[in-house]
Amino acid sequence: MKNSILLLIVINFSCILRAQVYEAGIFLGGSNYIGDIGRTNYIYPNKFAGGLIFKYNWNPRVALRTTYSYLPIEANDLEADTDFKVSRGLQFKNTIHELAIGLEYNFYEYDLSSDDKTWTPYILLEVAAFNYNYVVNEPVPNQFTYDTKNAFAIPFGFGIKSKLMGKLAIAFETKFRYTFNDDLDYTSPTIPRLNVGGTNNDWYVFSGVSLLYTFGRPACYSNGL
Repeated sequence: MKNSILLLIVINFSCILRAQVYEAGIFLGGSNYIGDIGRTNYIYPNKFAGGLIFKYNWNPRVALRTTYSYLPIEANDLEADTDFKVSRGLQFKNTIHELAIGLEYNFYEYDLSSDDKTWTPYILLEVAAFNYNYVVNEPVPNQFTYDTKNAFAIPFGFGIKSKLMGKLAIAFETKFRYTFNDDLDYTSPTIPRLNVGGTNNDWYVFSGVSLLYTFGRPACYSNGL
């Protein structure tokens, strides 16, 4: 009996080792900001963005992932849909560098080594650290001092992925980032000229496509995972 149990453990452990299927690639698309300046559309990519992505397919339902993202953002009150913002006329440009880790949960089993599990919608949950510029002070009128700041965001999103050909896969996704900061647009309650009276934290969003190369040994998953 003990030998049988030991044999099952060895077989399952061997299966896990052989299940190391990885994906690496790039993603390209657009980014946008939601805050006190400009439009308030949640999905309105207006700047080219991109980055690198690496995934480990833990099982047919779950993939662990890490990404580096380069996300320029900008907004202009002249494009807003309220007369107050248009007459105010503020605008800004900033650049976000982000590192995120998290997981994808697949609605269907996903296994590119199979013939019938090659596409699925998925949801995305991550934790992200990002770096951006902010205004420190205004030493003279209309001249500002800038610095960089590190912060955290709670990212979530959704997408759909599919085998493209051979070992290549493609994914389309949108990721929303809720930040704990209200100065991505350079607004500041301590600088009168930049105090717009906003009380909500800023968001930024990425929408785009990923091209991924799959490598590693063929998956060996237990039934029911």
